[in-house]
Amino acid sequence: MQTIDIKTTQNVTISYELAGLLDRFLAFLIDALILVAGAFILNLLVLWFYLAIQSSETAEVIHMIIVFLPVTFYTLWSETFFNGQTVGKMALRIKVVKLDGKQLNFTDYLTRWAFRFVDIWLSFGGIAAILVTSTENGQRLGGLLSNSTVVRVRPKLKVTLKDILKINTKQNYEPVYPQIREFREEDLLLVKQTVDRFDKYKNEAHKETIRELSERMAEQLQLEEIPKDHKKFLKTLIKDYIVLTR
Repeated sequence: MQTIDIKTTQNVTISYELAGLLDRFLAFLIDALILVAGAFILNLLVLWFYLAIQSSETAEVIHMIIVFLPVTFYTLWSETFFNGQTVGKMALRIKVVKLDGKQLNFTDYLTRWAFRFVDIWLSFGGIAAILVTSTENGQRLGGLLSNSTVVRVRPKLKVTLKDILKINTKQNYEPVYPQIREFREEDLLLVKQTVDRFDKYKNEAHKETIRELSERMAEQLQLEEIPKDHKKFLKTLIKDYIVLTR
């Protein structure tokens, strides 16, 4: 599975799996089915209005407002209000992210939406399929122009079998920081990825990242003193979380 590294605004590098062409197609298919069903229901509503008021001009205006506009701008408003996801993307657990780690703004979403007409509709998905499978970061035209791509968001706390066997139950291991159970799994995934990258690339930049993350976690845990061994501290947090949430 192809992955990309994205550095967040907090200078923490997170590895994501790129969403494959099949994931994107299935998400698109789910959204299309929702739009077809929604358009059918809304068209019935417009027909009811027409029969009630007997005015074709008014019915056309109503059709434009409650059918055409929602269907046309569905992807744009969905990704804008749901942080890079449509219903289809939520179902497949994929989302749009910026390659520079920043939050997408409305212009980015608008660019992606506008180029759907070229990437998907005018070329029957051909251009999108070619670019997604051939570009380094799996980007279609809209993604290239908005510096964004689609990634998997399936947060899993990646630990080895060896890690699990070392921690059998709460009876043979006493968590050092029990308050860690209040954190989200995504938070501990970030900690795990940061430690893994430090183990893989032992340079000053990653050493500084470990230090900053340790300070932030200690602050969130309301510790009076920050542990001196930052890497050991973070690994202990991961171990505690596994025990307390298993």
